Amino acid sequence: MSSYRLDRTAFKAQTATEAADHAAYYRNLTWQERLRIANYLNSIAYNYPENEPPKMDKTVFSMRGRN
Repeated sequence: MSSYRLDRTAFKAQTATEAADHAAYYRNLTWQERLRIANYLNSIAYNYPENEPPKMDKTVFSMRGRN
C-alpha cells in the first residue's frame, strides 16, 4: 500500500457550500480515475493493501435449486 500523507499546509478559504460541492471535481475525472480513487478509499476503509483486495470465502455460501 502506498504511504500517502496529508499535507496540512494546504488550505483553501471557501464557503460551506463550495466545500460541500465535490461533484464538480469528480465529474471532470475519467471513469478510470474515479474507479482508482474508489479502490483506494475502500482499501483504507477496510484495511487491506491497495491492490490486493481480500478474497471472498466461498465456503460460507451454498447453491441449491428451486423447487
